[in-house]
Amino acid sequence: MRANKTLKYILAATAVGVSSGAFAQELNCTVEVNAQKIEGGSKSVFQTLQEAISEYMNETRFSNATFSNNEKIDCRLYLTVSEYTDDRITGDLQIQLSRPVYNSTYTTTLFNFKDNRISFEYREGEPLIFNATTIDNNLTAILNYYAYLFLALDFDSFSPMGGEPYYEKAASVVQAAQSLGEIGWKAFEDPKNRSGVLTSFTAPSTSSYRQMLYDYHRKGLDEMVTSPDKGRASITSSLSALENIYKADAMSAALSIFRDSKLDELVNVYSKAPQSERELVYKLLQPIYPSENERLTKIKKGDENN
Repeated sequence: MRANKTLKYILAATAVGVSSGAFAQELNCTVEVNAQKIEGGSKSVFQTLQEAISEYMNETRFSNATFSNNEKIDCRLYLTVSEYTDDRITGDLQIQLSRPVYNSTYTTTLFNFKDNRISFEYREGEPLIFNATTIDNNLTAILNYYAYLFLALDFDSFSPMGGEPYYEKAASVVQAAQSLGEIGWKAFEDPKNRSGVLTSFTAPSTSSYRQMLYDYHRKGLDEMVTSPDKGRASITSSLSALENIYKADAMSAALSIFRDSKLDELVNVYSKAPQSERELVYKLLQPIYPSENERLTKIKKGDENN
C-alpha cells in the first residue's frame, strides 16, 4: 500500500542524474478502444491501436521516480472512435486516475475527464515511439500529456505541490504540440481543452486546487480511516479552495473536474457528519454547482437519505 510514499516522492523529485536503470515504469494503465460507431471494413486496426496505446502507457518510463509494482499509478483511457477515414481517427477520450487510501481497500478518483478533441493519424501496426524532447505525432503527444498530468496530480496528492516537475513537462508538451496544427492544444481555444485543463491547475488564480489535492487526500481521506472526524474536518477545510477558484474563474476546468471526480464521494464522506458540517459544505458547494442539487441535497441530509 505505497508505504512511505510521501518521503519517496520527495526524494524522487530530486533524483536528477541517477542512472535510469534504477527506476521502474510508473503507470498501471487500462486501455480500451471502442469502435462500435464505425460501420463496415476490418476492425483489426482498432485492436492494434488499443494494444499499441496500452504498451506505450505501461512500458514507457515518463520520469526518474522510483515505483515498485504495487506503487504504480492506476489510470484508465477509454477511447470512443466516431470517425475513421484515410488513417485519421477522431473521437473522444474518457480519462480516469485513481489513488489508494492509506490503511484501507478503498480507492479514490483523482481525475475524471472527457477529452472531446481527439483526432490523430494512425496506421495499423505503426509503433508508438516515445521521444522526451520532440513532438511530431499527435497521438503520442496526447498520451505524453496525460501521463505527465497523471504523475503531477498523483504527486500533489501525496506531497504539497509535489507534482511541479510534471506540470512543467505537461506544459512543454502543450507548447510543442502547438506546431502540429491539431485541435485541443491552443490556449484560449476552449477552457476545457488540454491547454485549459493544465492552466486550471497551474495559473496563480486557480492553482490552489493543487494544495486542495494534498489537504483533501493526504490530510483528509488518508486520516479518516483511523480518525474520521479529523480527516473529514481537513476535507471540509480544503473545499474552500473551490470557492476561491470559482470567484477567480467560474469557467475553470478544475471545477468541472472536481464535480465529476468527487461529488458522489462527498455524499459518503458526510453521511455521518454533524448537521452543522453538512450544511456548511452544502452552502459552499451550492453556488458553484447549482445544477447538482440532487447530489448536494444528499450531502446536506447525510444518513437521513437512508
